[in-house]
Amino acid sequence: MKKIGKLLVAVTAATLLTSAVFAGGKSDAAGSKIPVTFAGTEAATTGQSRMMQAVADKLNATGRFNASVQVAGALSGDTDALVTQAKLGVSLVVPSDPGRLASQFKIPDMNILMAPYILTDPAMLKKLPDTPLFKEWQAQLEQQGIVYITNMYNGFRSFYTTTPVEHVKDLSGLRIRGFGNAIGNNLAKYFGFANIGISWGEVFPGLQSKTLDGCEVQVATADGSRLYEVVKNLAMTKHYMLQSAFVCSKSFYDSMPAADREFFTKTMRETALEYGAIIEKEESGFYDNMKKNGVTIRNVDIAEFQAAIEPLYKNNDLGFSAGLKDRLFKELK
Repeated sequence: MKKIGKLLVAVTAATLLTSAVFAGGKSDAAGSKIPVTFAGTEAATTGQSRMMQAVADKLNATGRFNASVQVAGALSGDTDALVTQAKLGVSLVVPSDPGRLASQFKIPDMNILMAPYILTDPAMLKKLPDTPLFKEWQAQLEQQGIVYITNMYNGFRSFYTTTPVEHVKDLSGLRIRGFGNAIGNNLAKYFGFANIGISWGEVFPGLQSKTLDGCEVQVATADGSRLYEVVKNLAMTKHYMLQSAFVCSKSFYDSMPAADREFFTKTMRETALEYGAIIEKEESGFYDNMKKNGVTIRNVDIAEFQAAIEPLYKNNDLGFSAGLKDRLFKELK
């Protein structure tokens, strides 16, 4: 299976290289436009996918870019594989998340952006790209071939389960699909569930066949995937403030003329803020649809769940630098 996976990644890379006619980020065959592909795994209807389409439209409107959008796993259902292709020089823009990037590029401090109950206000993301911390992470990623552009609010994640969850103890022993990284594994450790790190496409059939007892995910994705057909319980733990962390190839980014690079970055950041706000507004409608389809939504005691996760920080399981949390909040003021 590993060999097949590597082969698929190689085929994906070859296809992208051919279709984009990528040559270090230079202009396309017409000699006048900068080719770039926005590639994601979420459905076309989600805020993240619509955000990328909006950016592509703005770029194309200048006449300087030839931007296209490939979502719903059209290029790959594996976000890490897409980021790897960008690292190798393919002219891709990929929405990952801070936890994935922290694990993939071995930058533990980045985990703080997605760590349970640390960031709880989407408004904080407006200042994030201008903080010294963000710039340090940018520099570390650029050394590895990736440019960290911006973050976008993409919803709070909570537990969707086949049995009711009102307290931390109710998660004990459940098989929950979560992030297959340090953040996801530590959440499972302190909440007591078994973390199943499978692809999102396997979640619905897993719940249907009862090989899974639940998942933790944001409501837009839960609604778009029709989870209400296979789970009838939602515990509003809001343990992660999910962020789409947009990255691209450093060689592609550096190859753009300065004016185009500035416009590209500015457009990405402004549109991320615009769609983060849109996603916030849309969430209530998704929750209403969950109720309409028979899902019982429980407003749990968040303080209980926060207390259960506190040992994660006392033990420094995520390997944060000393004083990291205080520094982050000071820079975000």
